[in-house]
Amino acid sequence: MRQHPISPVTEPMQYRAIGVVRGCYVPAEPDQLTRGLIRTADGTEVEAVVLGRLLTLMRRHLDLETPHLWVVYPRSRDENQLHLQMVGVWEPSTLAAPTDSGATDQDATDQDATDQDATSPDITATDADQLPEGDDYFSIRGELIFTRPETGDLVIKVRQQPRPDGNRPVPFKLQLRGDIPLEHLRHFVSLDLRRQGQQLAVERFEVIGPVAERGNRGGKARKPGADKGGPAKPKGHGRAVTRQGR
Repeated sequence: MRQHPISPVTEPMQYRAIGVVRGCYVPAEPDQLTRGLIRTADGTEVEAVVLGRLLTLMRRHLDLETPHLWVVYPRSRDENQLHLQMVGVWEPSTLAAPTDSGATDQDATDQDATDQDATSPDITATDADQLPEGDDYFSIRGELIFTRPETGDLVIKVRQQPRPDGNRPVPFKLQLRGDIPLEHLRHFVSLDLRRQGQQLAVERFEVIGPVAERGNRGGKARKPGADKGGPAKPKGHGRAVTRQGR
């Protein structure tokens, strides 16, 4: 049994965008649970949709008047507005645990989820429901395609794995807040973030390596400074791990 709703990384350049948000889910319509919002403790209302078998779990076993720790895939729809795709719930205190809590580690690629079976409708918060990273934690891994350190704006491109039918979903972009130097543009980065209102703010980042040029079957990395606005990478540059002072 996995003791965490977010799977460990298995590949150095494994794309993903996944996180957890604690709050009450409020459906847009009382008899239609698929669309609504998550109302968090800080009063933020985050637009959300319910995917996969989580819908059945919610209907049968969860008290929606009570806050839960939802496993979610983040998306950026409008500037300064977060959108969440709900795929699971992390609540070991009330849900049996023969399976994972909600997200297969396609992490932001699968539109289905493996949910825990509920054994009791009663919701009692315990230490077992807390994660080491805390509430509102997100893990995002992808290509840094825009960064403006002076304003704290950055954009990460996340590629999705092919569907079982062979379809290749279009990559999506996430607008985030954080200070990542321009020299890391077009590099694959791993980010730990925290939700702050409608935004995701970087707490820590790690530069994994340069991303190969599109269509380069040999996998040769981009030349340093080849991207507009991106300075040449200094000699001796290695992996960077940085904590944000936010």
